[in-house]
Amino acid sequence: MSVNPELVGRPFPPTASYLVGREKVREFARAVFATDPQHSDPAAAQALGYADVVAPPTFPIVIQDLTMQQLLATPDSGIALERTVHAEQRFRYSRPIVAGDELVAQLQITNIRPFGKGAMVTSESEITDAAGAHVVTATSVLLVGGEVA
Repeated sequence: MSVNPELVGRPFPPTASYLVGREKVREFARAVFATDPQHSDPAAAQALGYADVVAPPTFPIVIQDLTMQQLLATPDSGIALERTVHAEQRFRYSRPIVAGDELVAQLQITNIRPFGKGAMVTSESEITDAAGAHVVTATSVLLVGGEVA
């Protein structure tokens, strides 16, 4: 099955709320070698005007993953993980993510472009806080290979 073009514009439900924990931010910062003290030391983050440690700029991938799991679980998507490569990632922020934030993400497939026997699938995950305010939009492009005959 090729990628279903009807995914574009299909509504996906918001994810469950994700509580950003201080230790999760610290773990992620260590994993991506983000050594600035604002990512691990609450006092350093507070000196910069934040309530708690600040997540590194790529941290939203953790929340976006919840939306990508929805996409991969869609029976008629035509997207098989074993034929998929993560081709591109971008983030558009309204504000940084801080430990203590409760975040929800909602997926939208914005484009499916044929590419050889497969397709390039562009998705946007809009991530909002508990008040419903925009925090960051995570945009991914997946390269989905076609089935081998």
